[in-house]
Amino acid sequence: MIAGLMLLLGWVNPAPARAETPAAPVVVIGVGGLAWDDIDADTPALASLTHQGVGSLVVRSVRSFTCPADGWLALTTGTRAADQEGPCRFLLEPSDGEVRGWQEYQEAIGGQNFDAQPGLFGDVLDETGTRARSIGPGAAIAVADSTGDVADHTNRPADPAELSAAAREAVSESDLLVIDAGSIRDGDDGYTISSTPQAYRAEQIRIVENRVAAILAGLADAATDPVVLLAGVADSGYEPGLRVLAISGPGTASGVLSSSSTRQDGYVLATDLQPTIAELLGITDAIPTGATIGAPALLAAGPPGPVAAADRQAALEDDAVHASAVRPLVPTFYAGLVALNLLLFAAVALALKRPAAARIRAWAAQRFPAHSRWLQRLFAQRELALSVLRVVALGIASIPVASYLTNLLPWWRANPAMLALLGGTAAWIAVIVAVALAGPWRRHTFGPAAVVAGATALVLAVDVATGATLQLSAVMGVPTLVAGRFYGMNNTTFALFTTASLLVTMVLTNPLVRAGRRRLAAVVVLAVGAVVVVLDGAPSIGADFGGPPALLPAFMVTALLAAGIRLTWKRVAAVLLIAAVATMAIAYVDWLRPPAERTHLGRFFQTVLDGGLWGVVWRKLDQNISILFGNRPLTILAICGVLTVVFVLAKPIRLALTSPDGGAFSWLSGGNPISLMSRDVPMLTPGLVGAAVALGLGLAVNDSGIAIPALGVALGVPLLIAACATWMLGLHAQRGSLSSETSGDASAAADSR
Repeated sequence: MIAGLMLLLGWVNPAPARAETPAAPVVVIGVGGLAWDDIDADTPALASLTHQGVGSLVVRSVRSFTCPADGWLALTTGTRAADQEGPCRFLLEPSDGEVRGWQEYQEAIGGQNFDAQPGLFGDVLDETGTRARSIGPGAAIAVADSTGDVADHTNRPADPAELSAAAREAVSESDLLVIDAGSIRDGDDGYTISSTPQAYRAEQIRIVENRVAAILAGLADAATDPVVLLAGVADSGYEPGLRVLAISGPGTASGVLSSSSTRQDGYVLATDLQPTIAELLGITDAIPTGATIGAPALLAAGPPGPVAAADRQAALEDDAVHASAVRPLVPTFYAGLVALNLLLFAAVALALKRPAAARIRAWAAQRFPAHSRWLQRLFAQRELALSVLRVVALGIASIPVASYLTNLLPWWRANPAMLALLGGTAAWIAVIVAVALAGPWRRHTFGPAAVVAGATALVLAVDVATGATLQLSAVMGVPTLVAGRFYGMNNTTFALFTTASLLVTMVLTNPLVRAGRRRLAAVVVLAVGAVVVVLDGAPSIGADFGGPPALLPAFMVTALLAAGIRLTWKRVAAVLLIAAVATMAIAYVDWLRPPAERTHLGRFFQTVLDGGLWGVVWRKLDQNISILFGNRPLTILAICGVLTVVFVLAKPIRLALTSPDGGAFSWLSGGNPISLMSRDVPMLTPGLVGAAVALGLGLAVNDSGIAIPALGVALGVPLLIAACATWMLGLHAQRGSLSSETSGDASAAADSR
């Protein structure tokens, strides 16, 4: 299995945004809050910079929104860094050659657990002899050294002519010119506005446009033909959004920007700005290894010309709308998913018991005498009740994969977006459930459940293998505004893919175990496990460092149980050791790449070599604790769900499993003990143990905490309920068939007499 993990480890990267050796000065123009829909025919200066390399800049830093100071601090540190908590600070020009508030920045960054080094970029510029100039307060932060000192700084003139002259002079005497052209604010962050928010923003855009026009005029007068990087370095207020990134100038083709940090066309992180500028200047090797987390921007060449440029901008604007539309819907969607699961669990354990069913039937007859026939029929006829239960359980289990498939539809353009999202998800659920119940597999115990699990695993596997574009801004996928994982298997995908894959593996190997071919079943489990681990852990596909340590033990334990081998402490320890070695081997292979091409697997290996392992462990532990005790609907409801299952539902479920006649559920099981289901599905216990191992270890080694087992339960338990309902329906059909045969034999005997 380990050898197979080394096969799919490479991918072809787009070309760098520009060659390393600079042939012209580099000019960085930063504008806080600049979004793509701010640029149109009324902003010709800004628009002139967007005809070559363009992308969306994800500016998320430490907090959910990014202040101007945070954006400039990301440039100087090359990693996540932010100012102190509270309203965004109004940036002031340096005083006596020192950035104002530098000590406060250092104190704030020191408590943020990202090992950021304020002034790192300025120190590198000094060490390499790069001539750097700055104009404006934010630019001073970007090029200041580690003491906060900034040389060759010019306060940003208010007069456009003076700003143009300052830009002309500075670019003529520097290799790097960084200019803070101001910020575009929403007016919801404490700033006093005397007009509507729309008019206030339009006025700020006009001011920035005039400044950029003056800057470009000065650059043209200098005749140095610089490479210009335009970046919307911060958010406009308390609501995050995707911002503008554009690179133009000599040696830059037309196309869409990305980076190895995102591996998604059109997306670049704020932490990629420093490596990008360093590459443009040819000083990448001077940046200390492991000090930054970003990567240089890459450019996927596209057609030149204004029409193609307009199309690229329209696509980037649509990406921004998508990212902003999904953000407020995520908590509600997850809350609904968990609530539906809890209702399903409660219905199975409480409402479907014989006494409860009788009480509900009597209550319905009394409360709704004219409209209670269907409900009374439901709780009186076993086959109908089981059929409804199966459909509902399959529908709930289909919600995750349906939510991903809904991202194929432009639901975010509708108004209201939530209605379109729910409508699209419901449509996909209907399709999946219909397929699950349409074929001959519907008569097998795990047939319908396997269809849903297979669809989930297949959709996620194909998406991850083809670039994970379906996950971008999906309601259960990659939240692009968070600046987390943009590619591969994130923790949500891991939980769903793992649960679905183990269930499919269980179904595939069950006939082999029933036929007594346990060794072959174990081989099949390991083969499927190898494919799953490669998809999840290979740097060129899933790139999930926390996946293999959970998946390898899960599939190995499942294989041992499938082979009929008893688990011992020594065997469990050996499994865990193999998983740890394989995981580090994957990270090592990725580390062998050039630094700019490594995924977070290789960067983690470098962090271990640099002695930063415990810092990473502590940060992940801190994130797990924050998620566990944070005010997140998913976490709160997941905990409530666990408590409900343990203290409310466990007893009736245990009695139903152990009672010789099915206990309170005998009216559904036809008097058969539900534990007989494991006789028909001998791989049920190994599959459940494997899933528990994967989700339990996933909780421990990943940074999403209780969300991983909660999502696994949200998919796995409804599928188990659907399988149980299918099994009971099979018992009913068998008994009906036996009754028909008995009646037929009796009739034949009577006729013969």
